[in-house]
Amino acid sequence: MRSDLEIANSIKPLKINEIARILGLKESDLEHYGEYKAKLKLSTLETLKHKPKGKLILVSAITPTPAGEGKTTVSIGLAMALNKIGKLTSVALREPSLGPVFGMKGGAAGGGYSQVLPMEDINLHFTGDMHAVTSANNLLSALINNYIYQGNELQIDPRRLTWKRVLDVNDRMLRDVVIGLGGRSQGIPMEEGFDITPASEIMAILCLSNDLGELRRKIGEITVGYDYSGKPVYVKDLGFEGAITTLLKDAIKPNLVQTTEGTPAFVHGGPFANIAQGANSILATKTALRLSEYVVTEAGFGFDLGAEKFFDIVCPMGGFCTNATVLVATIRALKLHGGAKKSEINKPDLKALAAGLPNLAKHLESTAKFGMQSIIAINRFAEDTEEEINIVLEFAKSMGFDASVVDFHGKGGAGGIELAEKVSAMIESGKCKLNNLYERDLPVKDKIFKIAHEIYGAEAVDYQPAAIAALRTIKKYGYENMPVCIAKTQKSLSDNPKLLGRPKDFLVTVRDILISSGAGFLVPITGDIMRMPGLPEKPSALNMNIDEEGNITGLF
Repeated sequence: MRSDLEIANSIKPLKINEIARILGLKESDLEHYGEYKAKLKLSTLETLKHKPKGKLILVSAITPTPAGEGKTTVSIGLAMALNKIGKLTSVALREPSLGPVFGMKGGAAGGGYSQVLPMEDINLHFTGDMHAVTSANNLLSALINNYIYQGNELQIDPRRLTWKRVLDVNDRMLRDVVIGLGGRSQGIPMEEGFDITPASEIMAILCLSNDLGELRRKIGEITVGYDYSGKPVYVKDLGFEGAITTLLKDAIKPNLVQTTEGTPAFVHGGPFANIAQGANSILATKTALRLSEYVVTEAGFGFDLGAEKFFDIVCPMGGFCTNATVLVATIRALKLHGGAKKSEINKPDLKALAAGLPNLAKHLESTAKFGMQSIIAINRFAEDTEEEINIVLEFAKSMGFDASVVDFHGKGGAGGIELAEKVSAMIESGKCKLNNLYERDLPVKDKIFKIAHEIYGAEAVDYQPAAIAALRTIKKYGYENMPVCIAKTQKSLSDNPKLLGRPKDFLVTVRDILISSGAGFLVPITGDIMRMPGLPEKPSALNMNIDEEGNITGLF
């Protein structure tokens, strides 16, 4: 089969004005970035507030593996399939980060005949949103360092700065650095570090803001560090929130593109789910809901990370009620969770498949905790046998869940008509219902334990000294009512990436708790999770090239 890039290049996309017309928008509602991508004007978003909302469908998945689950491919394909059965549907997705694109994962715009276009642009610089977040984040770093250098009226303790610089690349060498070397005129020497751009609190804020005014207010609430007495210092204390927001005036506007079949696609924002909330912007989803009968969105990585955060953080802040959940599973991934070697997953292995089903079971149990109407999408690969597929179908039935086999990668929207019909019937026959996992006024440790125990399956949570100190700070300065956004490996239900399947009798270790006061949540750091990933031994960048005419190869 042709590569994703070859398939994308073989399709003649519609002009972006035609995609806008499908949604009832005019050319004057758009800010064009060439012929095939555009941003929606903020004035247009204001005029949509009176329109009724469509129905929201969340796509999540079992615990990810190197075999790939195809969650984005299924999200795009389901939106196309729903359009094929007569439902005006849009898809709302995150923007890819350059870190994974050039690192291990490669491109992140779907796959096969289920992609968003223009694929090359979306995977690379797109409309500049990632660069805007990077610039805004690092401008704040420069302003803070300059404030300290120029007199430090608020007596900020340079040893207790919590604001880091960011870069949208995987670069382990930048995790911990020393800045300000070279003498007094170069600044004050201090320890510093870089996170990857999707981990920036500004990215989280951008995606959790309902308008430009809220974006500015939230930026003002960012905690940049502490003074010599231990009191938090906020961006608003320094007066920098206006300048930072100016760099985001275009980035806050949702991006409109299309799928391989001309389905409208909103691709906006890019927080990771293992270190942030893992969902596209509230503003893009709200816009899609005002313009579509159905909206399909996804939450990053497995249900334990993306979906939990979507329900407990994103939905309350965005005022969403999710009508249905689709849980993606693959035979290949289940075999890996059951102990099969990666080199053997294309071979039939009923024993490994059966041993991997408890991972699927745990995620299904978690969907029930939120009161979600749910269905399993079995993302089919060519090597899957009918016997293996039937085992998963029967297992789903035994747990009280419906399931459908899809092949969006190979067939586009036509590869999941049955799933689309089942999802539509499920939505139309039931009411939207969402049970939050915890109440906001619970003690922070209770909220963390509730997630770790009920969603991950942990027996207990252990707190290291930095986390214990953070809990005291959280209580002292009134942050206890914030939701928690746990930073955890995506490779396991536990905080140990080597524990596959459904681990039992494990502890979750909290190393520290970061206070994201602007975004409005607390970030417990568990296990060895890093907010700046590193590159693998053979990064995807090795496969990429460009010829003299500008044609890219190897992007995905």
